Amino acid sequence: MKRILILIVSCVLLTGCNARERIKNIGNQPSLASIEDPTSKLGYKPVSMPMPEPAPVPVQHDSNIQQANSLWQPGGRTFFRDQRANRVGDILTVVVSIDDKAQISNQTKRSRANSSSAGMPHVLGFESTVASLMPSDFDPNKMVDVSSDLSNDGKGSIGRQEKITLRIAATIIQILPNGNMVLHGKQQVNVNYDQRELTIKGIIRPQDISAENTIKYDQIAEARINYGGRGLIADIQQPRYGDQLLDIIMPF
Repeated sequence: MKRILILIVSCVLLTGCNARERIKNIGNQPSLASIEDPTSKLGYKPVSMPMPEPAPVPVQHDSNIQQANSLWQPGGRTFFRDQRANRVGDILTVVVSIDDKAQISNQTKRSRANSSSAGMPHVLGFESTVASLMPSDFDPNKMVDVSSDLSNDGKGSIGRQEKITLRIAATIIQILPNGNMVLHGKQQVNVNYDQRELTIKGIIRPQDISAENTIKYDQIAEARINYGGRGLIADIQQPRYGDQLLDIIMPF
């Protein structure tokens, strides 16, 4: 009975809070996360990158002075103003179109054959004495006869293909001193008790934003793109806790 109790307690400790949460949500869809400010989350750290010397800003003596004959008014958000994201809180669309292929093939072949022999038919007249001490089939002309044969043949190949095409809206959460902007986007979709989650973040240049207020994923520096999910399908695809534990602790 004690062994059974110890086994049950061990299983509970191994599964932890995740198992209790899954049991609690049996029959329910995965809950969507609330919309939140990523800069207010615990552990958030602003991006710090090497910056060039800041350019001097011209001083405007009278804030009420309007720029005559100009459609680009300071602070204006009108139809005639550039609608591309350029301030904290602005939204832009990130276009992710990944189509990567990798094909690597290696082949190594090596062989070596060695043969050595040695004998001493005459050793200062002691060859007869040495022969009497040795087995009957001892031949002083072939005291040592060694040969070796080594052959290695190795082949390896890697084939990988990944294709992801999607779009996600992201928010500007920080503007760096040189004008580059930090973006962060998160998207969650529930489909038949399975949740798909996409997150993206990185650093972009304002001049890389297109006229449609979009930017390509390969124009994002320090890009972090995560596309995954959880739910019934993910649970079925996930190895059981016991299998994962055995994979870790088993040496063979």
